[in-house]
Amino acid sequence: MKGGLFRLLARLGLSALYMAAGIAHLVHPDSFLPIMPQMVPFPREVILITGICEIAGAVALHIPRLMRHAGIMLALYALCVWPANIKHAQFAVEVAGLPTGWWYHGPRLALQPVLIWLALWATGVSDHHG
Repeated sequence: MKGGLFRLLARLGLSALYMAAGIAHLVHPDSFLPIMPQMVPFPREVILITGICEIAGAVALHIPRLMRHAGIMLALYALCVWPANIKHAQFAVEVAGLPTGWWYHGPRLALQPVLIWLALWATGVSDHHG
């Protein structure tokens, strides 16, 4: 795996980000209900499940035999939550503790593909050819 130190730092950053987000989803699930797209069934339960998934992914980033799977799953997770982030921005939905302006939403939406790529790169998934 190339760029070992940078990948380690990326995994540590991703782990911290997903651990914090997972805890927030478990501790304050109702805060996230307003940004859930209407097409999502059982939105509160989905929020709780996503919190568990974020925490599991954050931990798995530190377990060598699970790290690549964590990268794939966290990349897919980031893709799947994008509609909620779009709704959050499009309708300026207020979520306790989060800013509402485009100075927050614009970079957040633009960085979502970077977050997806980072999960794949930091775990070496993007190096796999075949």
